[in-house]
Amino acid sequence: MSFTEQYDVVVVGAGHAGCEAAVASARMGLRTALFTLNLDLVAQMSCNPAIGGIAKGHLVREIDALGGIMGVVADSVGIQFRLLNTSRGPAVWSPRAQCDKALYRVRMKELLEAQPNLYLKQAEVVDVILDGECVRGLILRDGRRILASATIVTTGTFLNGLIHCGEQQYSAGRSGEPASVLLGESLKRLGLRGTRLKTGTPPRLDGRTIDWEQFQVQPGDAEPTPFSFRTREIPLRQIPCHIARTTPETMRLIRENAHRSPMYTGQIEAIGPRYCPSIEDKIVRFPDKASHQFFLEPEGLSTHEVYINGMSTSLPIEVQRSPASPASTAPRCCGPATRSSTTPSMRLSSIARCG
Repeated sequence: MSFTEQYDVVVVGAGHAGCEAAVASARMGLRTALFTLNLDLVAQMSCNPAIGGIAKGHLVREIDALGGIMGVVADSVGIQFRLLNTSRGPAVWSPRAQCDKALYRVRMKELLEAQPNLYLKQAEVVDVILDGECVRGLILRDGRRILASATIVTTGTFLNGLIHCGEQQYSAGRSGEPASVLLGESLKRLGLRGTRLKTGTPPRLDGRTIDWEQFQVQPGDAEPTPFSFRTREIPLRQIPCHIARTTPETMRLIRENAHRSPMYTGQIEAIGPRYCPSIEDKIVRFPDKASHQFFLEPEGLSTHEVYINGMSTSLPIEVQRSPASPASTAPRCCGPATRSSTTPSMRLSSIARCG
């Protein structure tokens, strides 16, 4: 069998896990190739551009202690740092940073390209090559065969990914990107068990349309706590987030249309990676609540795009654009599609503009 290229290790998928795996492999002196569908989207922060949080902040610290790179990159592009749970004991303090979405992937790619023994490859992996029960390499969509002693698959939410928006459903990876269908089917043929993972993301707002004085300012810590033990300073300008709550009109609109959400039509049967309910799920589960809190979080220093933390939804487009609130607020909505995503793919949710 002839091969086009040969490596000690190949990593499929250049998200957070793939980047860490590839760098760790290369630092061990192994000739490593990292394959991704689009080199311009390496380490793309497709949902909320934040690192850390409760429990997750501990994980980033552990990765850093093992020589990982996520903490280092997050520190270099963080625009707001907050140490959570400080009212409790130090054992549960959790660092969290809102990052500049565009800069994160740029800095990560710079780090990967500077790493000896690591080769970045833009290609779609469609199959694995078996020799008995051993994986010997990969087959790319253009027919090339890649020989490898070890293969690591970190495709995240792309394998057979679906986007759900109301009654609409279509194949996709992250919003606007293709799903990895052929590789997903290949892994099924190997007898690997597959299940669907549900995640959701809110629409994005155009910060120029928000009356910021209507919301409570949420500043970062006066003295930022970095993730990495190697970080000596936080270089970027720090900016605040804001706290808001839903209005009675928004609550009414969602309550009247919650039955159209794929979670309640039976269209989605998967569970999420953690407890992070959609806005319609909050209203159905907690009907006694007069309102629900959410956070307006800027996605970077060079963009007006604002993330609405706490208002993920899969309601139909026409509901999200309902005239219940002004519908002229955001340029686009972009979020990750998953194996059974509740990702909206419309331009804006007017119901998210709650002041």
